[in-house]
Amino acid sequence: MSENRRSLGVYEDVLNQLKAKRIRLTESRKAVIRYLMMSDQHPSADVIYYDLLPDNPGMSLATVYNNLKVLVEEGIVSEIKVNNDNTTYYDFMGHDHLNIVCEKCGYITDLDLPTPSFKEEVESQVGFRITREQMILHGICLNCQKPESK
Repeated sequence: MSENRRSLGVYEDVLNQLKAKRIRLTESRKAVIRYLMMSDQHPSADVIYYDLLPDNPGMSLATVYNNLKVLVEEGIVSEIKVNNDNTTYYDFMGHDHLNIVCEKCGYITDLDLPTPSFKEEVESQVGFRITREQMILHGICLNCQKPESK
């Protein structure tokens, strides 16, 4: 199956998930979903806004934040916070992966490994009903490990 067809299927699944919960599918919400699905980065709300603005001149930054809030609440998108940075970054959760954050420069990347599921164990031990899982690893990226050249 081609990547475009797979992406279209995932996009339709997300829209159907939102429809089933009676969440409005505005053009700006669909634009934010498409943007995050196609991005290989972990953008901030500001980056999303400025990238979408040329094709969506009526969209406001508040609209982007409101859409991200809904998508996070529904488990479609996750928030990533980086040490010593007040900015929140966003990640589309369309496939199993781990996020890795560099503690020095804040670089975020995905590691395409199935995430371990502790859901059943947590539910049986403490009685929580798990609504979503997110695992973020922290470390030092290759660039920050290099000794500074003098």
